[in-house]
Amino acid sequence: MAWWRDDPAFRAVARAFPVNGDFEDQVGGPLDVRAVVASVPRGVWDTFAHERLPWDRFPCGSQAATDVAELRSDDTETVRHGLRDLRGSLANSSWSPCALAVPFLLRIAADPGGRCRAEALVLAADTARRTRGPSTWIREEFLRVADGWCFEPSGYPGNRAIEAARAAIATDADLLLPLLDDPDTDIRTAAAHVLAATSGRLDDIRRAFHARLRVEDDPTVRAGLVLAIAQLAHEHPATDTGCQAWIRALWHDPANPPEVRTSAAIAWLCLTDAPVPDELRTTLDACATETTARLMAPLPRMRAIDHTGDTALHRCLRTLLDPDDVEHETDDPWATPAEAVPATTEKRRDPAHDTHTRPAPRDPWPRVAGCADDPPF
Repeated sequence: MAWWRDDPAFRAVARAFPVNGDFEDQVGGPLDVRAVVASVPRGVWDTFAHERLPWDRFPCGSQAATDVAELRSDDTETVRHGLRDLRGSLANSSWSPCALAVPFLLRIAADPGGRCRAEALVLAADTARRTRGPSTWIREEFLRVADGWCFEPSGYPGNRAIEAARAAIATDADLLLPLLDDPDTDIRTAAAHVLAATSGRLDDIRRAFHARLRVEDDPTVRAGLVLAIAQLAHEHPATDTGCQAWIRALWHDPANPPEVRTSAAIAWLCLTDAPVPDELRTTLDACATETTARLMAPLPRMRAIDHTGDTALHRCLRTLLDPDDVEHETDDPWATPAEAVPATTEKRRDPAHDTHTRPAPRDPWPRVAGCADDPPF
């Protein structure tokens, strides 16, 4: 028998959020994960008292509680197992229990003695964003954090869990901002990525991004900071009206490093709907090289496009520059190679891009027992 038939939390949520029902009835109540996360005393998060959270209110919550308990282990593999299972729940659209885990993930990352700190940050960031499939590699969507309704298998509005995760990032910004100066480049990269998903503390975070970018010497982190600054402006345009001009100056200036000019070009494309100027294409021809692709490959945004290879940058640019000329092999980010539509011939404007063949899609988020058997609706 499928797990959801006898799961009390699943049935309770399905009753509370019926199809065509009025979801506003639940705002601020015990099933509003935004209110739940906001109401937890800070000491619960700081002392990792995960047993005090109401995990059982949300489908797959009990499994998420077990996974969170593993994050405090001194054994790296145990922590990695907990993170992997939480990511599996997220892959199966169980946003609500993952949102409850976000403040714990941030504290794992903020602890210099913690295990898998960068992975914890990226998982928190992914919980605060919608799933990134090929349809989001276009100018209108690439920097978007979240938009519109999304639903868990139970019918729970997953967008509320995304909002809860974003609010948790804002609340714990003081834990995260020092990580922009962490000696580990992976931590600095992941910290910028998670902070870019915030729903608050915008001015503080933006100033910290710019300050770090002025002194950053690692090319991967520099590229990530440029995209993070652009994402804040994309999501909160009224708070940074000068970002588009600043971004244009970055990619236009030949004195800037190639990865900065390339990430700035991507950001500019996403901050405006203006036609693509020939000058930008020329900049990308010169800067978006194989070397730049390898330098930008570790960025979480690029790993979402190509999880293990170095082709993400060029795949991304093909879609951003000429979306009508690209036929995506699949819109399912978890498709197996057998499910993918065969690659088709594409017109590519950048000769350097012709060296890349389209790989079969990979599954970045493994499915976990108990959540993969979704209900039949």
